[in-house]
Amino acid sequence: MADLDNLEYYIKFPNPNFNYNQNGEHDFVFVVNEEKIPVILLFGWAGCQDKYLAKYSQIYEEKGLITLRYTAPIKCMFLKRYQMVSIGEKLVKLLYDLNFDSHPIIVHVFSNGGAFLYQNFSLALDKNPKELPIKGVIFDSAPGRRRVLSLFRAISAILGGNVFYNFSVSWLMTMFLSMIWLYEVISNLVYPRPSYQSNPLENLKNEKCQWPQCFIYSKNDDLIPFEDIEYFAGYRKKLGIDVTTVCYEKSLHVKHLAENRDSYVKTVYNFINKCLNGNN
Repeated sequence: MADLDNLEYYIKFPNPNFNYNQNGEHDFVFVVNEEKIPVILLFGWAGCQDKYLAKYSQIYEEKGLITLRYTAPIKCMFLKRYQMVSIGEKLVKLLYDLNFDSHPIIVHVFSNGGAFLYQNFSLALDKNPKELPIKGVIFDSAPGRRRVLSLFRAISAILGGNVFYNFSVSWLMTMFLSMIWLYEVISNLVYPRPSYQSNPLENLKNEKCQWPQCFIYSKNDDLIPFEDIEYFAGYRKKLGIDVTTVCYEKSLHVKHLAENRDSYVKTVYNFINKCLNGNN
């Protein structure tokens, strides 16, 4: 773990003796420039514990790729959303400080929390005078429209614990945050502030970037309906973006790796290989 101006992140570099010709768990080999090893940025879902995000970074680390994991604080995702702008800028600065500006970079985001972070990261990239070599982005269970029921379920999952306490507190928090959402929508109609909007599906569908996008989702997701993701992916595809979609039948929200490991790993490996080789 490392800290940069209170930005806590986890980074892992490959062993100097790593053999890029080895297959590891899956029969797949990346052809990489060992002087510019690809970097995978993983943006966790709201309330994500790093031990869970680390299970995803492991599938990249076993192939000798550099991984950097970060999950924005819950208070920034739900209450102090204006701070997400600064977090996005700090993440861009961090990549330069780590000398990753010459490495191919792939972003892997989870749920609307990760997509909201990516939205602010993308805004920071757009304002940055020098272009970073982003090669593609993977959306796991995202993005989705903002819904009161989805917000309630997300808060309930984060809180856990006693059922009665969970329901009561989750409901109160949902109502409170819904009022903030309403205020935000109205205020942005009067005084538009693109950098302060927290609706990833609407705010990202016209993102300026042209790099490929991969969507991994499920028809059994109880937080973000698969129709939302298919609408977003279809919209991006109509804009000329190279879009890859994989839809599962039964896996739950951000549980696609655990329930479809071989297929999931094959999907992200093939996508990254395509991005690294410019086949888009």
